[in-house]
Amino acid sequence: MDQNDRLIKTKENWAKARRGGEEREVFYEGDDRLPPGQHLVETWPVLDLGQKPDIPLSEWSLTIGGAVTTPATWTWGDFLAQPQFKDVSDFHCVTSWSRYDNEWEGVSFKQLMAVVQPLPSAKFILFKSYDDYTTNLPLLACQDDDVLLTYKWNGRPLTKEHGGPVRMIIPKRYAWKGAKWIKEITFSDHDEKGFWEVRGYSNSALPWQNDRYG
Repeated sequence: MDQNDRLIKTKENWAKARRGGEEREVFYEGDDRLPPGQHLVETWPVLDLGQKPDIPLSEWSLTIGGAVTTPATWTWGDFLAQPQFKDVSDFHCVTSWSRYDNEWEGVSFKQLMAVVQPLPSAKFILFKSYDDYTTNLPLLACQDDDVLLTYKWNGRPLTKEHGGPVRMIIPKRYAWKGAKWIKEITFSDHDEKGFWEVRGYSNSALPWQNDRYG
């Protein structure tokens, strides 16, 4: 078993135990914002597969294609030229921790769709990262007002450890659906499972249904 396989197994064990990281725990009895099986933290734990791509802004790009009318490749300048969007949402990790009231800034997914114009046949999306991580979602899950590509967290640039320069934020799903170090977004007429989904994690990842595993 190589180092990457050991890291994968470790994260799988974290999720199954519903614990993870070195976070500070905070419990609020009766808080209806907290999904089942979760506990609150005040920090923002870092969980990954041991690979944190270092991507200079001059070399970063995002390719958007597949079943769209107008495929696009955004440079960093193109990304910043899009209408900017701010939102506050909660963040739920499958390893059992949640963090409230995160302030995000970036480009809304609705704006991205307005630029590329998905075809009527587009029903699913596959996200790919600079470390070759992938994850998938139905198009409908990405059409909510709170879904965005973020480059700032709580007023500061998103760090490499948390997926910077840009990562996806999809608040109504467990956080593994929000790909770090986003590189490619592909619209499709069929569903293609991503990295964790083919390893037994839920394809839908709904925190309020405790929907962790397939």
